[in-house]
Amino acid sequence: MNYADYMHVAEDSMSKIKEGAFLTVKSGNALNTMIIGWATFGVVWRKPIMMVAVRSSRHTFGIIEAATDFSVTVPAGDMHNEIAVCGSKSGRDIDKFKTCNMATTDSLRIATPIIKTRGRHYECKIIYKSAMDPSHFDKESDVALYPKKDYHTLYFGEILACYETD
Repeated sequence: MNYADYMHVAEDSMSKIKEGAFLTVKSGNALNTMIIGWATFGVVWRKPIMMVAVRSSRHTFGIIEAATDFSVTVPAGDMHNEIAVCGSKSGRDIDKFKTCNMATTDSLRIATPIIKTRGRHYECKIIYKSAMDPSHFDKESDVALYPKKDYHTLYFGEILACYETD
């Protein structure tokens, strides 16, 4: 494991997240992963932050609402099949980990595990969340990105650890 400075690797992570990254959440016995293609990095409230967005229609939404943290795994190897399955199937209907033959491993600082794969891992403590208010959203983007009006809730996670595994 190699620790990484989250801001130093943010641009690289952003380009890879566009291809798909695993957002994993655990609350009690509930565990799920989903694919994200949007995220932001920065400093908010004097803390290093990764912000992720989850639609209320997603299975992950119910879990993250009860969770205190989340992990994001940006895979370094070929995981196109796993990304396709985890991005198109619901954890309500299948166990994505079994279906994709993926394992998890304990995180260093949070309760939610990381995906056990080669890549970059972010461990984040949820410090703020907010449901999108469409009345404050750019109309052109609203029409293009939310034709079903299924808006996201934004989760601001303080980055407690950022590292790469082989």
